[in-house]
Amino acid sequence: MSAEQFIPKRPTETAGDTPEDLYDIVPDGALPQGEAMQKQIAGRRTVGSIGRRAFYSSLIIGIIALLALLYNLVNSMNGLVAREFSVAEERLAGPGNRIEDLDEATLLSLLGDNLSASQERRIARSFGLNSLDELDQVQLVEAVRVNVMKEKVVASWNMTPSLFNRSGIEQQVAEKYPDAKLEWNWWLTPRFLVVPMSSSPELAGIRTAILGSLYMILMTMLMAIPIGVGAAIYLEEYADRNTWYNRIIQTNINNLAGVPSIVYGILGLAIFVQALGYWTSGQAFGFTDNQGNGRTLISAALTITLLILPLIIINAQEAIRAVPNSLRQASYGLGATKWQTVWNQVLPVAFPGILTGTILAMSRAIGESAPLILVGASTFIITDPSGPFSKFTALPIQIFNWTARPQAEFRHIAAAASIVLLILLLSLNSLAIWLRNRYRRSI
Repeated sequence: MSAEQFIPKRPTETAGDTPEDLYDIVPDGALPQGEAMQKQIAGRRTVGSIGRRAFYSSLIIGIIALLALLYNLVNSMNGLVAREFSVAEERLAGPGNRIEDLDEATLLSLLGDNLSASQERRIARSFGLNSLDELDQVQLVEAVRVNVMKEKVVASWNMTPSLFNRSGIEQQVAEKYPDAKLEWNWWLTPRFLVVPMSSSPELAGIRTAILGSLYMILMTMLMAIPIGVGAAIYLEEYADRNTWYNRIIQTNINNLAGVPSIVYGILGLAIFVQALGYWTSGQAFGFTDNQGNGRTLISAALTITLLILPLIIINAQEAIRAVPNSLRQASYGLGATKWQTVWNQVLPVAFPGILTGTILAMSRAIGESAPLILVGASTFIITDPSGPFSKFTALPIQIFNWTARPQAEFRHIAAAASIVLLILLLSLNSLAIWLRNRYRRSI
């Protein structure tokens, strides 16, 4: 007897009803007809409509959350500030003049008359230069305002109150800070990108943090990409999936991809900082600056490598698995070896997917902070990293440190640094999309 489907005709039944009265009886495997088909189509449309509404709702919520984040950052990144000066501007520039109106020779003379040689060298280094003679007009004006006039920000406001309540702010400044100068300030400036950290928010920059993040990611790429892609090639092309140890390896890789990053930080602290501190400090290679302290860039890069390796392996596996098997068979049919097939046929086709997954993993790594805190990222450092055994900080650590400060000015520069971090992440993601599309067209 063949199996049959019973499609309800009506929800109620009465005495004497037969199965034919209550159901449309359709042989199994046959398409429903008439009213039964209309009911199935209506049900599928309902399910599709619910899924479509859920998708659009989540998309709208995500866009609103992103816009709220961007608004909050931009709102904190610029606004009115009240500045006080220990030395009056008229005393240096003359009655009715401004510091901005002075020429470079006069500005250099003001700096030379009021600062020592060591202070001049420190100012030049803060701009990434060797001497004050290399500073341009804008940099000299800023150096005079900060170091000679002793500029100090006594109060600051976000963009929204600065735009819509300026009169109230002016009245407040006149009452509390009668000697202060009220002006609009952008905390994200070119100078902010090229000067190191400072205890004063108006002087602080993110050069050291950016260099630390970039060096760490570069070292992470050099270690994680060859190991991750090599492991994916082995698991997909060479490993016997029926053996128990290969199944255990694959299961553990999938599980490690979901381990919280703080756990990797504890692992890095125990292994790379403490157990291998003699090596990661550089003492084994003749570097004595850290005195056996393994809280260095190489320890951070090794920890982040462990963090993103499962992601790179899984993404590379998916890209290799998507290569048509007919391509491999055609290569074998022409006499190619296993490795020749993998290198010349499989990897070029899988390369866009591998590259996309790798760059997205790097985007996650550059925004991590918890593992770096545990392996010893500095919260205040003004010297640029010079090698893998240098002390370091990173952009997320710098943002975290600034947001913990009580002064409102530090929150302004934290928002500016967050914008830089977002731009860096979006640039990496855009690079991944561009490279993927480029190589897909060329293959």
